[in-house]
Amino acid sequence: MDPYDTLGRWIDAHHREQVEFLRQIVRVPTDMPPGDNAPAAETAAALLTSLGFTVERHPVPSEFLRSYGMQSVTNLIVRERFGDGGPTIALNAHGDVVPPGDGWTKPPYDGVTENGRMYARGVAVSKSDIATYAYALAALRALASVGVPFRGCVELHFTYDEEFGGLAGPQFLLERKLTRPDFAVAASFSYAVVTAHNGCLQLEVTIHGKSGHGAMPETGRDAFRAGTAVLKAIYAEADALKATKSSVAGIDHPTMIVGLMNGGINTNVVPDRLTLKLDRRMTPEEDPAEVEAHLHGLIAQTATRFDGIRVDIKRLLLAKALHPLPGHERLVAAIQRHGYRVFGVEIPAVGVPLYSDARLYGEHGVPIVLYGAGPRTIAESNAKRPDENLQLEDLRRATHVVACTVHDLLADQLGSTEPARLK
Repeated sequence: MDPYDTLGRWIDAHHREQVEFLRQIVRVPTDMPPGDNAPAAETAAALLTSLGFTVERHPVPSEFLRSYGMQSVTNLIVRERFGDGGPTIALNAHGDVVPPGDGWTKPPYDGVTENGRMYARGVAVSKSDIATYAYALAALRALASVGVPFRGCVELHFTYDEEFGGLAGPQFLLERKLTRPDFAVAASFSYAVVTAHNGCLQLEVTIHGKSGHGAMPETGRDAFRAGTAVLKAIYAEADALKATKSSVAGIDHPTMIVGLMNGGINTNVVPDRLTLKLDRRMTPEEDPAEVEAHLHGLIAQTATRFDGIRVDIKRLLLAKALHPLPGHERLVAAIQRHGYRVFGVEIPAVGVPLYSDARLYGEHGVPIVLYGAGPRTIAESNAKRPDENLQLEDLRRATHVVACTVHDLLADQLGSTEPARLK
């Protein structure tokens, strides 16, 4: 009998508890907006305390949150030390979600289970991995309690602002040196380990014109007319981006969309303003500064063709791409080894076109990969769509993989370990 069997048996024996733990997590709404997420952190802290963990609460100051667009955030850290020395491994999942929207066939905040699946907003992205990581750490603690030696510290980082970019979550913890991990694993799905992801630039473009009577449009300066040309230029650029291919497996090419528009005064008034919000996804090979400067130039040059038009451009978000750092290969190798053993399929190392707050660990020099509970694709889980769901068997097996992966990195400090049986 080896330590992997021991960890697995503990996880299996506590799987029903883990499912109920997850149900209590998803029952507390954490919609972004409005971003009032401190109550959810308190629920998570109480559940973690009931597992025997000591929970640190790190609230984000309200003055920062007001400018950030959120109401309340409390970040949680659990630190579990095994022996002296060794690396610190952080496990990070975020508890904030997009609003549920319409079209659900089940209540979005009840945690209904049917046919081996739980349905709830955030159950797949990424509240499931609050449960994955908590129970993986509980299994490791149980393994240590029966005398199996390994050395290092495991930290749980549960944060609540990934949908807004992570500045009140991982960035808050890392900038203030509340944590200094040597490795990190962030929430993701079970059938691939993510080593890189796209960056994201979001801009707010305001096109200013001059209002005028609809019967005398020449007395105004039509912001919509200029905006139509700007939109045409943006979408021509978006089409051209398809020719720029990334060398990272799983990432195809850069993309750009306009996601929001508003403006005008009334049907019979020449519109004096149009506001566009655009989203530009950047591959790991692209330079964010060059991308932003190019877009500023494209928009400004297009708008100057129209007399009396002025343009303001405001950056809403700059999330840099995640690049693999030296040391991440140890995480990848362990996840792939245990993923194949537990799931019976190869676990590829890939990039994804999304962005996440995992990049913030990378920006602070922490080797990080993304791995957790969930299906092969976002579409299969209905993530951010009605009836988001998680196959609970994936939760159980991902917890095996994470626990065994962390064990390997900590046991490497000592060499081989003697297996033991847990009760």
